[in-house]
Amino acid sequence: MRNDHVLWAPALLALALATPAAAQKQYGPGVGDDEIKIGQTMPFSGPASAYSTIAKAELAYFAMVNEQGGVNGRKIRLISLDDGYSPPKTVEQTRRLVEQENVLLDFNPLGTASNSAIQKYLNENKVPQLFVATGATKWGDPVHFPWTMGWAPTYQTEGHIFARFILAHAPEAKIAVLYQNDDYGKDYVKGLKDGLGHKAASLIVKEASYETSDPSIDSQIVSLQASGATVFYDVSGPKFAAQAIRKVYDIGWHPLHLLNSVSGSVGAVLKPAGFERSEGIITAIYGKDPTDPQLQEDPAYKDWLAWMQHYYPEGDLTDAANVYGYNVAMTLVQVLKQCGDEVTRENVMRQAAHLDLELPMLLPGVKVNTGPTQFYPIREMQLVRFNGKVYDRVGEVILSE
Repeated sequence: MRNDHVLWAPALLALALATPAAAQKQYGPGVGDDEIKIGQTMPFSGPASAYSTIAKAELAYFAMVNEQGGVNGRKIRLISLDDGYSPPKTVEQTRRLVEQENVLLDFNPLGTASNSAIQKYLNENKVPQLFVATGATKWGDPVHFPWTMGWAPTYQTEGHIFARFILAHAPEAKIAVLYQNDDYGKDYVKGLKDGLGHKAASLIVKEASYETSDPSIDSQIVSLQASGATVFYDVSGPKFAAQAIRKVYDIGWHPLHLLNSVSGSVGAVLKPAGFERSEGIITAIYGKDPTDPQLQEDPAYKDWLAWMQHYYPEGDLTDAANVYGYNVAMTLVQVLKQCGDEVTRENVMRQAAHLDLELPMLLPGVKVNTGPTQFYPIREMQLVRFNGKVYDRVGEVILSE
């Protein structure tokens, strides 16, 4: 009987090697039987360095996936390079990833200006610029940029939601606007104005912008207060959002403070600004808020917490960016699972455009949903108000129009 097994083993091996599944394996750059190499640029230094925790969370998530055997037997290797939130540096580092590191795709690179600087290059070279970490509307244009896809709700979508809130709850408001002077800031402002419609001209009484190289935004806040505004629409990154919150409070200005979601983190923004200064701030979320006491018994939150404590113990448990990193990494894993043994750049984009996914750390009612002509994976948001300790939800989850 033992001899029969010996005789059959080579025949079985030959049969396995000749099966269609084995013959159909197709690999793109950076992919082999054991590994999928991907890259990204993140601001580990510079004015947006608070966002670098996203990359650390993603690395931690992939470490867990790899420990469990990887995706279809292949481990994910993420090469995350510092670009300092500087577009020229983003170009340099992205070229290194594509031309030297030979990565399969550029995953979740952060920054509107940074991604704008590499979008044409990546599309010309047919490299997926996948789930970019910015909500600019330009990431959902598959006709002109078929290799680029966003992930989070667009800034214009969020602007529309804030406009709806103003019209419903403060229709006679005088609105002051602060924005970062780039596509990110301008997208948010356009969303607000479009949402306000013909009332935008009369309701918005003052606008001020800042550059990421500015040391502070104190003078802008003082000028916005002088306008007599009763609503402050704050489109600023984490560093400047914390400055704005402190300055608004310190000069005795008491507007309704609407803060863009990218700076709504309790741990990264509100805590350094001061909880007493942050009370009453309204922002928008789509992922579960890790500071929400209602989540303490939520199985998904418990899983996230256990993952953080084991794989990213130095990470801030109050920073929503660590929920974001967890969610978007989970989305990429799903795309790679759907690729099966055809792990090519073309199939990555094909599968990314065929998602219908409920992630455990997204809010109930929020889904990742894409199609060949629908490159905006998430289109729902929830307004929340900070009560001095945590956020309270305001209204229901809103689907963008």
